[in-house]
Amino acid sequence: MLKLNEQQGGLSDDVMRFQIERTVAAHFAKLKKVKESGIKVLSLFFIDKVANYRAYDDEGNDVPGKFAKWFEDAFEKYAAKAHYKDLIPYSASEVHNGYFSGDKKGKGASAKKVWVDSTERGSKKDDDTYTLIMQDKERLLDMAEPLQFIFSHSALREGWDNPNVFQICTLNETQSQLKKRQEIGRGLRLAVNQQGERIHDKSINVLTVIPNESYEVFARTLQQEIEDETDVSFKGRVKNARAKARVQRKALSAEDEALFKAIWQRINYQTRYSVTLDTPELIEKCVEVLTDTNQYPKVQAPKVRSRKAKLHMNEEGIQGVETGIDESNASYQNVPVPDVYAYIQNRVHLTRATLFAILDQSNRLDELLINPQAFLDTVVTAIKTELQALLVKGIEYHEINGKRYEMTLFDEPVETYLSSVYPQTRDDVTTPLNKTLLEAQPLESDTQDPKGDAFSCVMSDSEVENTFAHECSLDPRVRFFFKLPGKFKIATPLGTYNPDWAVVFENEERVYFVAETKSSTVKADLRRNERLKIECGHRHFNLADDVVFKEVSSLSGLVAQ
Repeated sequence: MLKLNEQQGGLSDDVMRFQIERTVAAHFAKLKKVKESGIKVLSLFFIDKVANYRAYDDEGNDVPGKFAKWFEDAFEKYAAKAHYKDLIPYSASEVHNGYFSGDKKGKGASAKKVWVDSTERGSKKDDDTYTLIMQDKERLLDMAEPLQFIFSHSALREGWDNPNVFQICTLNETQSQLKKRQEIGRGLRLAVNQQGERIHDKSINVLTVIPNESYEVFARTLQQEIEDETDVSFKGRVKNARAKARVQRKALSAEDEALFKAIWQRINYQTRYSVTLDTPELIEKCVEVLTDTNQYPKVQAPKVRSRKAKLHMNEEGIQGVETGIDESNASYQNVPVPDVYAYIQNRVHLTRATLFAILDQSNRLDELLINPQAFLDTVVTAIKTELQALLVKGIEYHEINGKRYEMTLFDEPVETYLSSVYPQTRDDVTTPLNKTLLEAQPLESDTQDPKGDAFSCVMSDSEVENTFAHECSLDPRVRFFFKLPGKFKIATPLGTYNPDWAVVFENEERVYFVAETKSSTVKADLRRNERLKIECGHRHFNLADDVVFKEVSSLSGLVAQ
């Protein structure tokens, strides 16, 4: 059991190691760009545990934490690259440091240093670092000073300003909410050169933030915290631009009421289904697709991926524009293999004998030791895909005696956005919609009181449905039509299916249609699940002798022979 914000096996060390590497990479790239301008580049790391960066052993000697080790590995990697050589003429151990508070514990040679995660100033041993980072800004910005990468717990989150922080990395092992506005504020300053002159070049004054979350989440959280702190909303960030309406059943003429009842009584039966499954065929098809590595590629070792984006802030809010992607292999050793059968059987209900036959004949069990989670999910996906297709192939529907959908499905009014109905206003179409079941009553946005006259409408999800409804309203052969309510559902092996339309069509003879509208009726253009659910719709409506079920892209497709 995991609680909110808890994680297990989330590769957190690999993520933080990759964050540090991305920060070092951004630092070298920035330094190469601005070195000719005489600008000292600084990078700032916020950490949640001082011991992750620095600790002391029982003899009182400095012991680098994992962050320090990962940083030095990353620094040496990029310093050795041909296009970055000689950019930083110092060793990895010289360019990074941090200021933290600490208390002396014990005496003499056995004195033990215990670092405290707080904002207070530490002992005299830290005076040089403290002076350099907290007070001597000019020396810190001097090219002759090696320190360029600063690690901080919380002392630098507010009240500390340095104009040349170009990278900020948030290493947060516990996933607690850090104050991002305070953190990035350390880097929102105009840079200065070696003469202390402000640089106004917008291409240089760009802050890169390396957080352990997606930039969309980062932007959203940042925006919310700015609003919370300032009590000022971004203009237009939250809009109530979409007007609402109350959609309800309208009073029908006696003729329309008779047409509605005629088709409803033919299609409102409820069904259950049974299936015939050929197990050897299932095994054969699962093995066939699993051995096709183009369809189901071989499992790879876990990777950590970074996405880089620029955040644009304006009156509308904060938006992100993605600019790059990179990834790194994760160290994933001594992988615990779960109970294979239990894992798969929790997701697909097959016997162990069937699962063994599929796994054994696929010749892919070696991938279980590379990345068990990914391999088992691949197997589950392949089995589900083939199983669902075979279940639909062998499906048979049966009416449930006495169970029918009632007309009361249409009786309850629904409040929705006008963008979800067609037409959206009385004047949207030249010829008003008619011969249908519902009407929309526009509402005042503030009070939800009626506003203006009601008009005939249908619930609509797409332009294809809008066009179909408009054609039905104009074609004299269509006597009555309506959109089937969301609660009208057909059970299938892929979940419930809700067909689109009921249409009473009359030319030389009357035909009752149930229609599924799609932008394309070519099976290859439909999503697999859509295609299988539509096939189930055909089997379901085959029980009604005088009802035709068709998938169409327009009204003409409904009546075509």
